[in-house]
Amino acid sequence: MASSEIAKSLPILHETALLIADPQVRYRGTIGGNVANGDPGNDMPALMLTLGAYYRLEGPSGGRDIAAAEFYQGAYFTALEPGEILTAVSLPVPALGHGYAYEKLKRKVGDYATAAAAVVLTMASGKVASCAIGLTNLHETPLLAIDAAKAVIGTGLDAASLKKAAAAAEAIMSPAADARGPVEYRKHVGGIMVTRALQRAKSRAK
Repeated sequence: MASSEIAKSLPILHETALLIADPQVRYRGTIGGNVANGDPGNDMPALMLTLGAYYRLEGPSGGRDIAAAEFYQGAYFTALEPGEILTAVSLPVPALGHGYAYEKLKRKVGDYATAAAAVVLTMASGKVASCAIGLTNLHETPLLAIDAAKAVIGTGLDAASLKKAAAAAEAIMSPAADARGPVEYRKHVGGIMVTRALQRAKSRAK
């Protein structure tokens, strides 16, 4: 949050960090810990999928790199082998002028998301040229909403395109019914988070 380099090159990382828990937790926690333990409610994993991150894993047999998209296998179940730890996160720098947003619905400050969506996109001649969408706490793992992103490529993010993208995202959601709401409610607000994130990302794109 204090890094000027991150604020310049990966502003969505800064934005997402500000929405995690509270200052006491943020000052003690780490990005590595947030992404490594496989909690579907953590905010950073879906963002790492959206950004195309790679993780460096080190253990008794040496080191290896794995895509964030291949790391999450189930709730609290990851590709980490016994004795391995995550030592680095590598992120490609998004294109110059990209738009971004992390939209998070939560019951109160510091809570896990009822539903959240990360969006990184680029615009060209008023149309979406590239797009990635990640989903938080809407499945037992973070999700990359590939079909939802494809639905807006080549569009100006008009109402029909936004509706199609939200529906495609909702189709892959499988949240648990809990104190944050029943399944259908959580899927519904998940679609809304996708819509809001797309709109705000577009407003930031240059």
